[in-house]
Amino acid sequence: MPPSETPLHDGPQGVEGQPLIVFDQVVKRFGDLTVLDHLDFQVDPGERVTLIGPSGSGKTTILRLLMTLEKVTEGHIWVDGEPFSHMSRGSALVPASESYLRAKRKRVGMVFQQFNLFPNMTVRQNITEAPIHVLGTPKDEANERAGELLDLVGLGEKIDAHPTQLSGGQQQRVAIARALAMQPEILLLDEVTSALDPELVAGVLDVLREIAETTDITMLCVTHEMGFARDVSHRVLMFDHGRIAEAGPPDQIFGDPQEERTKSFLRSVLDNGD
Repeated sequence: MPPSETPLHDGPQGVEGQPLIVFDQVVKRFGDLTVLDHLDFQVDPGERVTLIGPSGSGKTTILRLLMTLEKVTEGHIWVDGEPFSHMSRGSALVPASESYLRAKRKRVGMVFQQFNLFPNMTVRQNITEAPIHVLGTPKDEANERAGELLDLVGLGEKIDAHPTQLSGGQQQRVAIARALAMQPEILLLDEVTSALDPELVAGVLDVLREIAETTDITMLCVTHEMGFARDVSHRVLMFDHGRIAEAGPPDQIFGDPQEERTKSFLRSVLDNGD
């Protein structure tokens, strides 16, 4: 069997009570650098999981793998019981084709550090472009949904504005609405406040708290905002050198961490005012 093929097995089952996301012995290397080192972890449907740890520990790489922006080096990712990083070919799992990844990508929304809005489009167009052209949503329905989402993020009156007319915090809230417009099962948040001025951070975090409290969307969040992580997470994973150093509910991780690596990381973050 070629080394790129893996015997096909049943994998996690997409049934009630089973995890939505499974990382199974996932390795990610960039050249000689191992960023994720045989990573195993699972996320349940509707669970909100926050990834913390020092820069370079592999947190954002996890999000980029789920967004299909990177490919695994070894191991497999499963979503809802189906192979995500790979696809079935006969009796084997082989690396997924671009068309396969494109179909799977529709289930995942991501909000980046940078807002990545199209400056030549209005807020409405930024939000409706992908639902209309990727999902085939009727234009009237996409426009109605855009209005509802902008109300949710507190920007209903900005629907016909252009991104250059908005503050950084407002642009990030539009980016959140844009991600939700695709009606993803999984929302990925990558340091969504790190590019904002300090006075704009609270407004964006309030929007995300509202989403967490009022929807059952599954969320994976990379953040250095420890208060936010404590408020919205069901579970916090502390990463170090591509592995999970400690995992647990936020009260335990922030209030009574067991591992010295977690303790030293939290001391350094909190000493810097985060």
